[in-house]
Amino acid sequence: MSLDQIAAAFDRQDYNLAARLLKEFLQASPQNPWGHLYKARLYEVSENFEGATTLYQQLLKSVTHPKIVSHARQGLQRIATKTQALRQQAIEQAKSAPENIEPGLLILEAIPPETRTQAAKDFARIFNLDVYTARLQLPNRGWKVYRLGAIGELNFYQQQLRAANIPAFCTTESALKEIPVFEVLYFLDYAPQAVVVCHNETGQLGSLTFNWSEVLHRVEGQLPIFERVLNGSLRKIERQRKEETLDYVQVCDLHLPKRRCILRSCDWRYHFDQGIGFGAMGDATIELDQSINRLHWNSLLNFLNEQISEQPTWSDFAVFAETAIEFPLLLDRIPAHLEAYDSSLWGSAFHLYSSLAFNRDSA
Repeated sequence: MSLDQIAAAFDRQDYNLAARLLKEFLQASPQNPWGHLYKARLYEVSENFEGATTLYQQLLKSVTHPKIVSHARQGLQRIATKTQALRQQAIEQAKSAPENIEPGLLILEAIPPETRTQAAKDFARIFNLDVYTARLQLPNRGWKVYRLGAIGELNFYQQQLRAANIPAFCTTESALKEIPVFEVLYFLDYAPQAVVVCHNETGQLGSLTFNWSEVLHRVEGQLPIFERVLNGSLRKIERQRKEETLDYVQVCDLHLPKRRCILRSCDWRYHFDQGIGFGAMGDATIELDQSINRLHWNSLLNFLNEQISEQPTWSDFAVFAETAIEFPLLLDRIPAHLEAYDSSLWGSAFHLYSSLAFNRDSA
């Protein structure tokens, strides 16, 4: 069986005949690189792009014949062009419905070390990246805000990622904004039901009663308190203003998905001198300086852990915030729901983290 007959079948686009001729040729000459080139071409026309890409790349590594190398490179370019066109077509189709153009976020989750090598290859394929760049963009721990865009397009990428066993999820911005947040001032009771005195989003004072079983999970975070300082020396005319972290505001959310609301506690705002005590050191009526306040806050967290010890706690906010802060325009659109905290980006980043957890596990 000659290569000319195989080439002629390809020219006539008679791929069934080409496949039969090629099978016979490879049985007789299994190491012939032209046979493997035509096999890659057959994979390509049948849209088995993964198989074709593998064969073309193997030929580039093992063969020096100029024509074969040229054909292999052209094949890889055709596949890249066709893949991009198909991807764009699928994205446009995914965005075609009016509800699919709503702004959204795509979040990447941590990749286990044992799957990272393959995940990087799949991630590179999905987003048309080189493998080295893809590996750098995959998070080692926690969540990462990866992309903003129309929710239809992000859903498409999420499906591609999950098919490749890369954990990811997406949601709309509106879904994050519509969750009511109640600021907890103090716990009035905890058994048989919990009762909290709280403010709603308009500052109205009231109480809310709930069962501990309604709490899906807890979210904790430390938000930095910055001070603007002047850096420089007497020998330099130019000085630079820089932010230094003085301390942290402690925040804890309880998610009640059945009620579609978040209960938010903040160590600066919680009234430790009212309601039930949590066994903190010292008199509950003592003036709450910084150190005493932290002791009371830790006692509150211990109390919550006793009530909902079996529910998961999301506490990787610091890791998440490193990526979220890179999207200031997004954070400008996310309410912070934190009174008396003046670093709006960090406050919004925490609410983003908490509301993402709420939507991810409550859907």
